[in-house]
Amino acid sequence: MINISECYKRNCKHFTGVKQSDGTELTEVNVCEAFPDGIPFDIQDGENLHLEPVEGDHGIQFEEGKPRNEGD
Repeated sequence: MINISECYKRNCKHFTGVKQSDGTELTEVNVCEAFPDGIPFDIQDGENLHLEPVEGDHGIQFEEGKPRNEGD
């Protein structure tokens, strides 16, 4: 089981949840609109608060709000 992302705890409105590419816990990654294939570890563990652009974030950074669930 994957740890809860700091993005979720901080109420980032772009957080979308956990993705399992093969349907098992072995491939679980936290995902968001900025990182649909997996949030980088330094961002998901809170070391980088993602207040500034980083490579690969599609121009989306942290914004406080209600996290959206996949499928919303």
